[in-house]
Amino acid sequence: MAPPSPAATIHETPMISSGFVYRLTAAVAVLAVLTVGITIGGRSLGQRISLAGHTDSTREFTVTVGDDSVRLAANTIRFPSERADGPAERVDLYLTWPQMQGYSEADRLRFNDISQSSTLIFMQLTQSTMSRDMSGRMDPIYSHLIEGAPFAGPHGLTAHRLRADAGYGGEVLLTAPRAGKPDFVVRCLLPTASDKATSGDCQRDIKVGKDLSVLYRFSSTLLGDWDHIDAAIQTFVENRLDNSKPVGGRGLGTDR
Repeated sequence: MAPPSPAATIHETPMISSGFVYRLTAAVAVLAVLTVGITIGGRSLGQRISLAGHTDSTREFTVTVGDDSVRLAANTIRFPSERADGPAERVDLYLTWPQMQGYSEADRLRFNDISQSSTLIFMQLTQSTMSRDMSGRMDPIYSHLIEGAPFAGPHGLTAHRLRADAGYGGEVLLTAPRAGKPDFVVRCLLPTASDKATSGDCQRDIKVGKDLSVLYRFSSTLLGDWDHIDAAIQTFVENRLDNSKPVGGRGLGTDR
């Protein structure tokens, strides 16, 4: 009997082993899971980046500043760290003008695009450290810091130059009489042209509630609405006061 040929003694071996197929399948499955995770996580991260600290949530927080408690919607509170119930030294807000609304997807460009931020009002609520607000400080303080004769300011306001050594960096004081109230007083760094205005050219503070100081900043392009802005801010804060329960603790600070 003839011996078997060499070809007959060679066993056929699969080019791809079952072990390799298993490992490859497992690797593909892991990659698929990672892809899904990256997609979901990336979408979530992208949303957080696009919000840039903003929120459109209208959940209310009750923040106690000094002797006053204020109910504030999350989307009106500027900084995420301040969106919490309880005592705080200050709380920063931002609102659209004239709607007096917080952040929303519909208005996102007004909050994110610096060229549109001139239609925002920025507010800071702190405990009062002086007995008078800005209008009340006109005679005892600001009148001693004015130099030269008053001159016509924008939108019927009267402008007063502040002394160079007063520490106000080129700001002017704008005033206007109000029936039955102290004169309106606001400090502004007036731009040389309207296209150079910023969202915080002007600032003023008022007293609201028991002992709350409301400092607000706005663009000089909105000076034509000075009286409406002042009234709207006071109404906004007063409508959100929750002083039904006594609160204790007084902060310390300074103001000029």
